[in-house]
Amino acid sequence: MKTMENNHALIEPVAVTAYSALSACGMGNKALYQSLSANQSQLAPLSLFNITFPSYVGEIKHPLLDIGDQLADYNCRNARVALTALNDQQGGVRDAVEVAKEKYGAQRIGVIIGTSTSGLYETEAAYGVLLEEGKMPDDFHFVTEHAYQATARFMQLELGLTGVCYAISTACSSGAKAIAAGQRLINTGVCDAVLVGGVDTLCRLTLRGFRSLELVSSQPCTPMDKNRKGISIGEAAGLLLLEKCHADNASAMKVLSVGESSDAHHMSTPHPEGKGAALAMTNALQLAGIQAGEIDYLNLHATATKINDSVESRAVFSVFADTVPCSGNKGITGHTLGAAGALETIIVLAALQQQFIPGTQGLKELDEDCQCQVIQEPLQTQGMQIAMSNSFGFGGNNASVIVSL
Repeated sequence: MKTMENNHALIEPVAVTAYSALSACGMGNKALYQSLSANQSQLAPLSLFNITFPSYVGEIKHPLLDIGDQLADYNCRNARVALTALNDQQGGVRDAVEVAKEKYGAQRIGVIIGTSTSGLYETEAAYGVLLEEGKMPDDFHFVTEHAYQATARFMQLELGLTGVCYAISTACSSGAKAIAAGQRLINTGVCDAVLVGGVDTLCRLTLRGFRSLELVSSQPCTPMDKNRKGISIGEAAGLLLLEKCHADNASAMKVLSVGESSDAHHMSTPHPEGKGAALAMTNALQLAGIQAGEIDYLNLHATATKINDSVESRAVFSVFADTVPCSGNKGITGHTLGAAGALETIIVLAALQQQFIPGTQGLKELDEDCQCQVIQEPLQTQGMQIAMSNSFGFGGNNASVIVSL
């Protein structure tokens, strides 16, 4: 077992007092763990709407809760996915927020939600009506459905909170950067607790946009595989309640740090040497005050595109050599875009809690360019204390989250 020496941390850890995930794996942390431990893909042909090309996706099939009349203007798939995850009894996020309200006051609790699509699914339908009828539907509300801050604001109103509230949209790193922002708000004393996470839902623009970049696989994606053909888009909500550390939550898991970088090499292609990705990982280690050898497991971004996987493996090797076990979960969940950073942080929390290393579903033959230690099948282990999760977005928006028991 590795020991953590956090004597030179540049940021204070925050407690994760509740978390919950809703994805193609189903509702809650148990359903997510079951799919991960069985290494069972949840990718299937798209059924939410019709599209003209074959596409396997990580679509949420669990029934979604309805938005109440009081907040009906916020009614969209993104908000309903967020609400359903919030009300997951097993994860207990809503109950934990209520406890925090009693402890700190509603004004001391923030909400930061990462997203890339927000309510775009409803906007697409609204523009369909516009083309047919010459006007937008009367029940379509751009600011409370489509706008990026809509889901965060809905969550704030639903929970009766009055603290800081905003959205982050940095493509695939959005959910991870929301965690970083929440930790900073607590460290600087702006908030005592912050509900953070990512929520993204399927829509036509995302699928067609990625296909126009020739990045979408016609079959379930195969991260890090020699014959990988591209990504499978997914949808999800990952919610975490972060709180300042004190005696009452001493046994809770912790976010140690989030390393961020922005290499801005290209709008949709990472730096060929992985400089931005490596910088995010090394920044996370420096902020946490730990060494690379103290990371017990690394969740890869691993989108299953030729360039991204190759560049990430190069970046990981530059930081860790081949000493840390790695895996990618997008062959199970799909790439959940703005939710990925939060969902995959929850996956590494589950890995620590359950003491197992997830596999890389779909991986049959590791690409010869990959030098890092990629795990194909799930492994039970012991003594894991610290894990990292990578999220790398378009435009070089990179984030690496470090969590611990």
